[in-house]
Parts: sequence; structure tokens; C-alpha cells
Amino acid sequence: MLQPLHPPRVADVPHQRVPARDRDQDAPWHTEAVCRRDEAGLFFAPSKEPTAARLSREEAAKRVCARCPVMVECREHALLQPEPYGVWGGLTAAERRVVLARRRRREVELKKAARGAIAAAG
Repeated sequence: MLQPLHPPRVADVPHQRVPARDRDQDAPWHTEAVCRRDEAGLFFAPSKEPTAARLSREEAAKRVCARCPVMVECREHALLQPEPYGVWGGLTAAERRVVLARRRRREVELKKAARGAIAAAG
């Protein structure tokens, strides 16, 4: 698997629309990310990382994500980009691929159902 030369830092995440909450509406969501205070190496794999070490590191990163107030925003950012590496919003790259595949299947099913309803009504 190809690794980025320099894994993206949360500070590099582009500004996005911030959902209404108890925070400043002009501040980007990632300013509140808990991972900003943690080592980026926890969220991105070093090259040739052994499987056991990767699983342990990913679980530690997910524990950080679990206590993050912007976990949902982070996850959606990673799914919309899509981010190919690292743990984002409590999901690994492989887990995000599964979520994206499920979303695509659901969209196809909804479109088929809508076409069927239109055909039945017409």
C-alpha cells in the first residue's frame, strides 16, 4: 500500500460548513478535534508496519476519536474527500471503503425504487 510522504495533519483539513452547535459558527470543525493534541503517527501507518502493531495503533486512535466532539464531522470529511489513509472519525481506511460501498448500494436501490414508483403511478 502506498503511503503519503507526509500524512495530512488535522490542521491541513480544509474549512467546511460547521453544524450548528455551541461553538463559534465561523470556526472550522477541526479546531475542536481532540487529535490536534495527539501524535499524528497514531492516526497514520508507518511504512511496513506489522499487522499486530497496526491493529493496536488503530484501536488507540479510535479511542481518541471516541472522545472527540467533532467525530461525526471528521468522519464525513473523510468519506466525502475520500481520505485514502489513516483513521478519521473513528474509522480506518478499510472501514471507510465499506461505508462508501454501502452508501453507493443504498443510492442505487433508492433510485430503482423511485423509478418503480414513477412507473407504477404513470
